[in-house]
Amino acid sequence: MEITWWGHATCTVEDSGVRVLTDPLFARRLAHLRRRRGAVPPPDAWRADLALVSHLHADHLHVPSLERLAPGTRLLVPRGASRTVPGLRRLTRLTLTEVAPGDLVRVGDLAVRVVSARHDGRRLPVGPHRSPALGYVVEGEGRTYFAGDTGLFDAMPDEVGPVDTALLPVGGWGPYLGEGHLDAGRAAEALARLAPASAVPVHYGTYWPIGMDAVRPHEFHAPGEEFVRLAARSAPGVAVHRLGHGESVRPEATR
Repeated sequence: MEITWWGHATCTVEDSGVRVLTDPLFARRLAHLRRRRGAVPPPDAWRADLALVSHLHADHLHVPSLERLAPGTRLLVPRGASRTVPGLRRLTRLTLTEVAPGDLVRVGDLAVRVVSARHDGRRLPVGPHRSPALGYVVEGEGRTYFAGDTGLFDAMPDEVGPVDTALLPVGGWGPYLGEGHLDAGRAAEALARLAPASAVPVHYGTYWPIGMDAVRPHEFHAPGEEFVRLAARSAPGVAVHRLGHGESVRPEATR
């Protein structure tokens, strides 16, 4: 099993001969956000057998990035996404499936369990809640939890279950994180509750609002290092791999 972090919440998980891509985002600029670290992922990053979308926010469900996926790629999106995001209807070359917590999808030798997330799953900050925010557990030779965007919630360990590797968001793209997010401290607490063998911090240090480079820059640069420090205290038995953009790790499965 191998995990590559491309930046933000975009990772490739290779397990049992299947390539899984999380929240594909291949843009240099997205609205008011600009990619400040790491090159835009190369075409090799676009290759996947299965792509997972955690929720409808544009930095997680980015239609132009999804359009780069090869024909026939399986795409899982939250239930109701096609109605809310009309651009998804253009992706006729992909095999799109809407899912909700509790669903199980099999691709090759992988089983993908859909789990809950505590996050505002709306496409826009206003409007009705039509689609849930999701996490995914990818089970093959290893068990990898992709949390998407989420806050900490009591049922997380029971719903996620035993996992070998956790891909946890530890930051964001602004100087403040509101409810429904994990910062470095809350992510370290989640790690202690989940007790995986290893973890990879994601969702930090890639995009930053234009014009805010000089405003609290440590909020952009520091969450990964802060997560490593706090995880060593709250979950000392977990191996934390702080990857650079485009770097990979081969965490060991525990079964």
